[in-house]
Amino acid sequence: MDRRPERRTAPHGRGAHRARRTRLAAVALLTALAVTSCTGGVTGTPGSSGTRDELFPKLGNDGYDVQHYSLDLDYDPATGHLKGGATIIARATKDLSAFDLDFAGMDVEAATVDDKPAAVNRAGDELTLRPREDLTRGKTFTAYVRYSGRPKTITDPDGSEEGWLKSRGGGVLALGEPTGSMAWFPSNNHPRDKATYDIKVTVPDGLQAVSNGELASKASDKGRTTFSWRVKEPMATYLAAVAIGPYEIDDKGMTKSGIPIYNAVDPGVKEQTAEVVAQLPDVIAWEEQNFGPYPFSSTGVVVAPEKASGYALETQNRPVIPLDHFDLSTLVHELAHQWFGDSVTPATWRDMWLNEGFAQYSEWLWSEDHGGSTAQQHFDEEYAKDDGDEIWAFPPAAPPTAADVSGRPVYVRGAMVVHKIRQAVGDEKFLTLVRDWTRTHRHANASTEEFTRFVDDEAGHKLSDVWDIWLHGDGKPETP
Repeated sequence: MDRRPERRTAPHGRGAHRARRTRLAAVALLTALAVTSCTGGVTGTPGSSGTRDELFPKLGNDGYDVQHYSLDLDYDPATGHLKGGATIIARATKDLSAFDLDFAGMDVEAATVDDKPAAVNRAGDELTLRPREDLTRGKTFTAYVRYSGRPKTITDPDGSEEGWLKSRGGGVLALGEPTGSMAWFPSNNHPRDKATYDIKVTVPDGLQAVSNGELASKASDKGRTTFSWRVKEPMATYLAAVAIGPYEIDDKGMTKSGIPIYNAVDPGVKEQTAEVVAQLPDVIAWEEQNFGPYPFSSTGVVVAPEKASGYALETQNRPVIPLDHFDLSTLVHELAHQWFGDSVTPATWRDMWLNEGFAQYSEWLWSEDHGGSTAQQHFDEEYAKDDGDEIWAFPPAAPPTAADVSGRPVYVRGAMVVHKIRQAVGDEKFLTLVRDWTRTHRHANASTEEFTRFVDDEAGHKLSDVWDIWLHGDGKPETP
């Protein structure tokens, strides 16, 4: 729909001369207003849709940097209807006459910029807001979008589903990697634009609404309960999550380093998963020893019903893992992402191996340190696969299409790259390098190029063979 103000034309009066004079006066007035209504006389240009990401060029938007999202969601499981309000505090990075948000489905009912009505335009998954006055570069502004409807499930290029996923008992998983967050809130939906969040979710009494960060408050009124969550550390949109359902909550635990634990477990899977959930403090302690201090103010896990999503996901503070993917190795992997991906977030989707390679390698390290196969044995097992195996299909730093962003080369060969770094620098320097990396880029974004330069500097020499053969090389390397 288009809610831009109607264009005003000169009235059709009595006599062409009077009409012409009126039209000329109107044109002069509009021309003056076009300049003077903009702050400081700036004539802004629309921010472009998309960030030109090589794999997902339409995700994200140009011209502003989001500082904070405040989401107010009200969900009715009986109808599947969601009412939402999104307040977005952002800073203009150029002079803007308009800007885009990523938003898929649902109806936009109203929008404002700095408390003044803004014109709205929808084109596919792009929502364009045109404020009454241009936004000057460096200005911090507040946009608000009120919306409602039935959030949709998004099918990714690789066939997996995300967005708003319904499960049994009135449950929902709202997940976002790589595109799904735009199904339930408007945003600048690219990993490079991280922000803090307040996420308020209202559901019928008897259901829990679990999200990222810490539970700031919980209040019931007229048969409905509102859960207010606060995310104090920067978070990429794809890591935002909401889990609605009859979850059993355990918020009494704490890690050995004093980090609060908030676990939400579906009652139907509690007995089957209790033993692994109980090991979460030990996993965090081991990962802190290897990767550095835990990067967030709380931790935990959401154990969802079987087949609730079809995959586990490293949502910030507490990963979401359905029963059919829940085991100790997966918990180790998803918690490792709190360092690799959630705190140190990829600059582009082609840098995904920095997330998955390290998380996969954390499984190998855990196995090595807990009486299982060593990392070298895992490496050798993978290298033994013939040159037609899918792990050699493309270099881990160069997934060719969006469908390949979660492909086996990104995970397995990515882990092999990490192991080759360890071999090149030795165990002691390797662990120092990893902890230095997570500290240096804590709560920031990082690219593959930044990582390779960082490793070369820490090693004191260039690891050319690692980069040329294992990270960027095509096919199976001739020697392990």
